[in-house]
Amino acid sequence: MRSVVWTVAFCLIAGPAMAQGPTCKSQASDKKLAGAALTSYMKKCQTDVQKTCDTQAADKKLAGAAKTSFTRKCVSDAVGS
Repeated sequence: MRSVVWTVAFCLIAGPAMAQGPTCKSQASDKKLAGAALTSYMKKCQTDVQKTCDTQAADKKLAGAAKTSFTRKCVSDAVGS
């Protein structure tokens, strides 16, 4: 019974981190974009990611430095540094 509880707890904690999709850079690479198409795609992808991260920060009720830190890391992870 304890192992089931620990497994569920681990999945709840680690699940969102493991479930992240591919980064914007890897998607652009897969699509073999270059030049203006790459620039346009990366700009749109980063804008979309920024909105998503801002929403996640609001859902977590973050403010101030915590919100800034969370959003910065969220965006850099999703865009791919």
